[in-house]
Amino acid sequence: MSHFSQIKTQIRDLTSLQAALTDLGVAWKSGPQPVRGYRGQTRTAEIVIEQSNGYDIGFSQNQDQYELVADLQYWQQPLTVEGFLRKVTQRYAYHTVLKETGRQGFQVAEQEQNPDGSIRLVVQRWSA
Repeated sequence: MSHFSQIKTQIRDLTSLQAALTDLGVAWKSGPQPVRGYRGQTRTAEIVIEQSNGYDIGFSQNQDQYELVADLQYWQQPLTVEGFLRKVTQRYAYHTVLKETGRQGFQVAEQEQNPDGSIRLVVQRWSA
């Protein structure tokens, strides 16, 4: 019986996910690599986050999105699973917005971190 949990996310872009994890100071390895779980079980993931207890966290592609894959019994992060995903998702959204607006010719004019943790971005594009 597998001990792995797979948690769906709205994450679709690997590059923005990697940038988000880097922003948060999370050490990650690019896959495909095995995510280590209970009794030597593994799952393959595109991103692997090693934990000091020998059990890993991963992000594995499932159709058009990435899911968090881990044996949650051995979760060893400073935040809860929900808190971790909330932080990753926020940084992911930030990088996705920058990437897409940049692709459309916009540049960041203002950026502000609000006391509630949200980020306010103002983008602009000059037209001829």
